[in-house]
Amino acid sequence: MTLTALPKFEMYEEGSQIRRSVKSIKSNIVEGYGRRRYKAEYIRFLDFSYASALETIDHLETLRETESLSDLDLFASLHERLTQLSKSIYLFTRGVETHHNEDR
Repeated sequence: MTLTALPKFEMYEEGSQIRRSVKSIKSNIVEGYGRRRYKAEYIRFLDFSYASALETIDHLETLRETESLSDLDLFASLHERLTQLSKSIYLFTRGVETHHNEDR
């Protein structure tokens, strides 16, 4: 979407921001999982991932508000998927807080 559905000037501004924040979601989950032995570290990286999901939603909304993203169906689909992802990360993080066993 960031390379095909946006005006050229937005590909390098908001488009670039979206690409980085989306990559950060996954990267922080993976890095946190690598530190899962330490509950606080695991949760910290899951929180970073959640924040990156919210950041991505904000960038997407900015594109819609400025009418740089004019495809309403694409916007709605991406917004819904990101909203669901952020909720899932939030709930997973709460589960780790409650049920994490550092002895594993």
